[in-house]
Amino acid sequence: MRLDAAISEAVERLSQSSDSARLDAEMLLCRTIDMPRSYLFAHPEDELDVLSLDRFEALVSRRADGEPMAYIIGMREFWSHELLVSPATLVPRPETELLVDLALREIPRKAEWQVLDLGTGSGAIAIALAGERPLCEITATDISVHALAVARENVRQASLANITCIEGNWTEPVHGRQFEIIVSNPPYVRSDDEALKTLRFEPVSALESGPDGLDDIRILAQSCPPILADGGWLMIEHGAEQPDAVASILRAAGYADIACHKDLAGLPRVTVARWSGKQARTHHT
Repeated sequence: MRLDAAISEAVERLSQSSDSARLDAEMLLCRTIDMPRSYLFAHPEDELDVLSLDRFEALVSRRADGEPMAYIIGMREFWSHELLVSPATLVPRPETELLVDLALREIPRKAEWQVLDLGTGSGAIAIALAGERPLCEITATDISVHALAVARENVRQASLANITCIEGNWTEPVHGRQFEIIVSNPPYVRSDDEALKTLRFEPVSALESGPDGLDDIRILAQSCPPILADGGWLMIEHGAEQPDAVASILRAAGYADIACHKDLAGLPRVTVARWSGKQARTHHT
């Protein structure tokens, strides 16, 4: 079968399950024949052999079943880094770049700060911060040994010497240390949320967080103060419907200067708070 014909058939199959069917088909075919997309445009008449066609159809079937492209091709771009991903990690999402941006606003360019990424997954946030602030020491933790294996390989491929990946549950592996900034994209989906069905290929443990989706955020609010430097920042990504609840949790825990920031879609996405031991005053931006 010709390359252009294979793409056309794949687009038809994927159009019901993907809003980027042609791009998906082209990327899957590129992975099958190990060639760049430009090759598809320059050589549409090339023929796929039987084995290659079988491999391509298997990839298309996975995508048609709803599996994320990032898992199928094993890669996802985040903050200009090409990252490995696997079913042990969440697929890094564009809205999470807001969390990186907010952290970078607070970290001076030549700062030699201690920065903590809790629940690092693929290492996307830690790698983005380490690349932008090379004098900072970034510590990345995750309870999943499989996720950490992916994160460590991403750190190796990014050639970043200022990241340390540590296995453990939230703040437990860094007990006794002090950090100027702690960032986290924790699980925040309600256990009864229908969205979990559409996210069935991603690790449930990295998504679901109790009846109201706030169990892990409550843990972070309570466990971070002992390791936050005086005036240090806690920055948490959360659901668009959760900013008021997150602010209440942080206020009750004694954080100050609580602010919720919106993502590019205009949705409340990241709440930041400064640790001072004082009662918090909340505002929105």
